[in-house]
Amino acid sequence: MPRALELSKAPVLVPAAPHSCPLSLLSSPVPMEDTSSQEPAPGKAPLGSLGPHEPPAAAWIVLEEQERPGCSRELVLARARAACRCSRGALGRALLRLLPVLEWLPRYNPRSQLLGDVVSGLLVGVVAIPQSISYSLLANQDPVYGIYTNFFCNVIYAATATSRHASVGSFGVLCLMVGQSVTRHLQLAGYGDGSAALGDNSSSPRNGTEPCDRSCYAITVALSLSFLVGLYQILLGVLQMGFVAVYLSEPLLGGFVTGSSLTILTSQMKYLLGLKIPRHEGVGSFILTWVDLFRHIHNTNICDLLTSLVALAVIVPVKELNERYKERLKAPFPIELLVVIAATLISHYFDFERRYKAAVCGDIPTGFRKPTVPDFSLFPSLALDALPIAVIGFAMTVSLAEIFGKKHGYAVSANQEMIAIGMCNLIPSFFYCFASSAALTKTLLKESTGSQTQVSGLVTSLVLLLVLLWISPLFYSLQTSILGVVTIVNLRGGLRRFRDTRRMWQLSKLDTAVWWATMLCSTLVTTEIGLLVGVCFALLCIIFRTQRPRATLLGRVRGREVYEDQAAYKQLSSISNIKIFRFECSLYYANKDYFKAVLYQRTGLNPVLLAASLGNRARPEPGGTRGCCGCPRQGRSRAESPPGDACAPSTDMHTLILDCGAMQFIDTVGLSALKETHHDYEEVGVQVLLANCNPSIRQRLREGGWAGRAGGQLAFHSIHDAVQFAERWHRGDSGDKRAAPPEPEEQQHFQVSL
Repeated sequence: MPRALELSKAPVLVPAAPHSCPLSLLSSPVPMEDTSSQEPAPGKAPLGSLGPHEPPAAAWIVLEEQERPGCSRELVLARARAACRCSRGALGRALLRLLPVLEWLPRYNPRSQLLGDVVSGLLVGVVAIPQSISYSLLANQDPVYGIYTNFFCNVIYAATATSRHASVGSFGVLCLMVGQSVTRHLQLAGYGDGSAALGDNSSSPRNGTEPCDRSCYAITVALSLSFLVGLYQILLGVLQMGFVAVYLSEPLLGGFVTGSSLTILTSQMKYLLGLKIPRHEGVGSFILTWVDLFRHIHNTNICDLLTSLVALAVIVPVKELNERYKERLKAPFPIELLVVIAATLISHYFDFERRYKAAVCGDIPTGFRKPTVPDFSLFPSLALDALPIAVIGFAMTVSLAEIFGKKHGYAVSANQEMIAIGMCNLIPSFFYCFASSAALTKTLLKESTGSQTQVSGLVTSLVLLLVLLWISPLFYSLQTSILGVVTIVNLRGGLRRFRDTRRMWQLSKLDTAVWWATMLCSTLVTTEIGLLVGVCFALLCIIFRTQRPRATLLGRVRGREVYEDQAAYKQLSSISNIKIFRFECSLYYANKDYFKAVLYQRTGLNPVLLAASLGNRARPEPGGTRGCCGCPRQGRSRAESPPGDACAPSTDMHTLILDCGAMQFIDTVGLSALKETHHDYEEVGVQVLLANCNPSIRQRLREGGWAGRAGGQLAFHSIHDAVQFAERWHRGDSGDKRAAPPEPEEQQHFQVSL
């Protein structure tokens, strides 16, 4: 007998694996009955092809548990003192965590990295110019504020991020949510329905003495919202709550992006048609907007419509060619910028604004405005609006950062990314910027054009700086219909997800249901409610999966010590008078009734009904002949066998083995259900054995009194050990004292087969 490990915990009695001990203390098990008559399907090899092999019997050994570290008051105080201790080294490490640029910039290699970063930064900057202006329209802001946002975000993200490839700035979905909040507050403040044209908002610098007009109030709301969004994200990062992003599954985010894309497309249609209709918010805004579009379609501006159609006819094919031949092209063709430049020149020289009443951007000032502070009086009304924007913003940023970090083989800190994007929202809010996050299209462009570090983000900021200082006034005559076209064209990725739903349905119907529920609610209700509904529905799907999990009976693969699902595989052998039941989920309060119901159904035996029908005549005498497993000793000897009328005539099994390999945990209600199951089957002469229990479940069983009430030795490391044990005890081989396990010294000792 091996010596026990010298630890303070109570020993655990364990039978050694048959192949690990040459002793053969028990007789060979009886042959198993093969009840399978089906042939394997064509092209499918049966599980297991080895010849029959019966391992030698097990010998009992003793193991002691490892001592678990405690959580004493002294330990907590010591850790708190270590965390609060301030030294030069600790301060330096904290500064490096907050500003990763201090770590990678000294190791920057200009010879091998600078060219790729410069080329990538220039191309992203070229794409960011029209997107900055067009997404300002979506956020209900003047064009200059979109350029501000993209400029400051790239500078701050380069200093604080751990990702080398993510590109931050204005993101369509966030701009939509910002625009909805701004429009609602404009209406509450009495600035009309928000249908003013973009050029009507003057964003020229003020000295602070004039009253705040519509444009001034709109950016005040947006920057205050951005401050709250950044504050939320920084708090989540500091509190190490990056795990929150895992609750936004890929189907949920996909449905949300698609629903938001439909809403964005709807909101931009009035610019393509040159209509001045109110911007609807709240429940039903999607349908109300389309109703207004058809109601006022006779007022369509032909100049804006033709310009939009021509721009779409030019941009969409070129973008498709860029994607189809992206492997051959060193850089995508900047068709959006060229169309914006050409449309601006044509509109200026043909004077579309005066001759055809076309809506244009208007005056875009150069330079920067003096820093300002958020309006704290708006915080109570913006606090709720900022929460979903913060969640979507950091979820998109963290997911993109992790995707490209894994692709290029470097580590990304989710919590630091949350702090980084929070800084990109909080600090720029003092410089007239609205909420931002990582953007998929610009990130893909940045990675595919050779970017290696965030120096490319600084180059992008330099391009936008040139626009702010000298080029922005040249966009005065740019039609807002062109900006709407640029926005709609960039929605193709979200709208294409409709094509993936058929494949998703084949893989997972519940994931497809989450996608459709989130998409429909985001479109037909509101984006915020759509996100909330998506999260709740996804969590309900998880609960549904655990509340009614798969439960099957197992059979043995011929010639192997492997047991598989009889409903899934052919050529499996059923074991005579033994049922092996697998419950593929943790056992807790929500599925304990289903556990019992499906167990009775699969085994074909309801012990409660059977015991009631037999009455007291069929019950074993309490405290009578019990094996060490807490079950009737049916095979000890003929003299000790229960009388014939004590066994149910319809009971075709003497042992039920519960495979707990798929159970991660058992709560108190689940433990009670397990005890009731053991007791009910014991009443009709069926012993219950557990197999494949992990250490945490064994600990819960021991602490919950399972060992004390049931007699102790009931858990086995493998199904095969439990099967051999049940066969030998049923045949009466346990009469050999050498094979019997040693009696535990204490009632709470627990036996497991290794």
